[in-house]
Amino acid sequence: MIRYTIKYVLLVFVLVGFATACSNDDEAMMDDDMMMDDDMMGMDPDFSGTFAQVDFMGRPGINTVLSADGSIKDAHNMAIPSEMTATFQADFEARLEQYHDVYAMKLGLDPADVDYENNILGLDATTLTTVLSADVLEVAPDLPTTYFDPGTDADNDGRILVPDGDEVALTGRKLSDDIIDISLILLFGGMEGDRFSGQDLDNDGMADLPRLTSDGVGLTADILMTFPYVGDPE
Repeated sequence: MIRYTIKYVLLVFVLVGFATACSNDDEAMMDDDMMMDDDMMGMDPDFSGTFAQVDFMGRPGINTVLSADGSIKDAHNMAIPSEMTATFQADFEARLEQYHDVYAMKLGLDPADVDYENNILGLDATTLTTVLSADVLEVAPDLPTTYFDPGTDADNDGRILVPDGDEVALTGRKLSDDIIDISLILLFGGMEGDRFSGQDLDNDGMADLPRLTSDGVGLTADILMTFPYVGDPE
């Protein structure tokens, strides 16, 4: 009888200890992960009120660069994608041409002589701004996902950015894609991607053309293979 009593007492201690350990683990998880506490358990999400869309980020930087003022930028951020092209393409194209006028005057040239030049994808200003004004990412099931992949120098002309048939563009975006540089090349790089790249035309060691095809900032984030796929901010 005494032997059974001792055994049951020991069993009670084991069960109490196990239950206590489980309880502590749960509390720690709630605290560490900021999960629901007892007061939040059983609450339904509150979707009442009026919500407003404040931003798009399919093509970062495009709205900022091509909107003439804050009101257009805000309107674009709140627009419905299916209405973006009809509403903003003309404004975006006009803004793109204005940039070229400004650069022409800066260079002491006639603005009429410095217009947008078809880019490395062969897109004219109207077509390019038609594509970019809709802030969505297209998907090409049969092509790699990329904002722009120049491929190789398939025609061996020494110019990898010039379209030679194996480039892929605007089929989505990868975390490693340099979205801003690619966008600047499409907007200001002309047919060979380097139209305004800070060239030193007279070899005096000073740039004679503005550098508009890069922000000069490379990828600094660590890309991970698991969620959230980017490392800690630097």
